[in-house]
Amino acid sequence: MIKLERILCPTNLSKESDEAMRYGVALANRYKAKLFLLFCGDTAQASNGSHSGTRRHVKGLFEESLARYLGPSKFNELDWEGNVVEHCEDTGEAIVRQAAELGTDLIIMRSRRRPRAAALLGSTAERVYRTAPCPVLVTHPLEREWVSGVTGEIDLHRILVAHDFSTDSELALNYAVLLAQEYQAELHLMHVLSSPETDGPEIAWGPGAVEGTYHDAARRLHMAVPAEAHLWSNVSHSVRWGKPYQEVLSFASEQKIDLICMGAKGRNFTMGALFGSNVDRVLRQAPCPILVARPLKPSMSAVLREAS
Repeated sequence: MIKLERILCPTNLSKESDEAMRYGVALANRYKAKLFLLFCGDTAQASNGSHSGTRRHVKGLFEESLARYLGPSKFNELDWEGNVVEHCEDTGEAIVRQAAELGTDLIIMRSRRRPRAAALLGSTAERVYRTAPCPVLVTHPLEREWVSGVTGEIDLHRILVAHDFSTDSELALNYAVLLAQEYQAELHLMHVLSSPETDGPEIAWGPGAVEGTYHDAARRLHMAVPAEAHLWSNVSHSVRWGKPYQEVLSFASEQKIDLICMGAKGRNFTMGALFGSNVDRVLRQAPCPILVARPLKPSMSAVLREAS
């Protein structure tokens, strides 16, 4: 079973941003975890310029947001805490810092669909996943949802792992296997091979070499999944040629994937030039939520205790 004890959910207290709370509440209830809500910015702005724009007022706004996904009968059952970081120059940095200080196991956040602006400046979600001390679950508007907006139930059926045999993608696979076991979901593994370069030496990409490369990737992909995973999940493997982000997005749409799991770093998912990495591009265009796996780091408070 997945161990989730502390979940951080940043929000700007807009209705769109609060949609990430639906996942935060559902997962906090499912795993008996504590949910930390985080608002970064001017409290007066959160209250539309009202003189009551204080931390107390923001706590009231947190409660209003939570009430949409809990209802009065279950409100007192949720273990939660509201936090405010005022006058922060970099929201992404503030979120990462709070996650480190709180020792969170998962960050859940909403990202707006602004592919052109994100390509040039980077979105907050992109800045967070690159340095976060824990995995980051990113949701978007107009995507395939797996937490009911009516009942709050988790309904996860199909999980895709973008696997390039790196350490980070192995971590993504571990999370996906645990989720597949817990929710009896289908598990799809995909590896993307770069298309043969037409200007390279012909012998390097002859029929035998291409076939050998494909079968080697397929064999490694099959071996990556623990044998016991087949007992509770339908597991499929797919090796494709092309650009990683394009193939991941195509597969996710074709197979109606509910969740994409991928590593923050990897052989084929490293940072690109001006327009970002494959991970960035999947985040901007995915038809479902994305879990970007990162190794858990000890909380800042735990480190300080050990040092004293």
